[in-house]
Amino acid sequence: MTAGPARAAVFLDRDGVLTREDQWVLRPEQVELLPGAAAGVRRLNEAGIPVVVVTNQSARARGWISELDLAQIHARMAELLAAQGAHFDAIYVCPHHPTEGSGELRRVCDCRKPAPGLLLRAAQEMGLDLAASWMVGDAARDVEAARAAGVHAALVLTGKGAAERAGIEPVPAVVARHLDEAVREIVPRMTGSTGK
Repeated sequence: MTAGPARAAVFLDRDGVLTREDQWVLRPEQVELLPGAAAGVRRLNEAGIPVVVVTNQSARARGWISELDLAQIHARMAELLAAQGAHFDAIYVCPHHPTEGSGELRRVCDCRKPAPGLLLRAAQEMGLDLAASWMVGDAARDVEAARAAGVHAALVLTGKGAAERAGIEPVPAVVARHLDEAVREIVPRMTGSTGK
């Protein structure tokens, strides 16, 4: 647990927000950053805002990848971001699925979005102020998780965003073409700054 006053953070979904989601990402070499992803993360870094990735990865429950495989995929994502001067501060993963796979990872959990468990855990462990924080996702489940955790929601139209936008009510406060555009709207609201 972090000592001191709680800080606001920006939570980011992985697939469809940071990385391309055309197929299951099962190997590090499949990781591809989306346009605007690194620039958006870098903008948050420069503003001193913690960046926390929160992602459902049921490929673990399905037995398609190991914990080590997932760590290597995330290491590759971190490497690609670092090459463009950006970094995330933490990553929280739900490896479960309620009906797919077998063993202990096949179960109903409180961390698979739209449940808010990943955000709540990150807030507790990192000392984050959920009411002042934002979640950027590309799916209704990301918006639902944000709202369930008491976090402001933003939707990007990359990934599933364009297809799912019409089904999200009420419409999130920020709807943007990609992560950097969303961050340009979010940072001034978090910092009170008017500069772009």
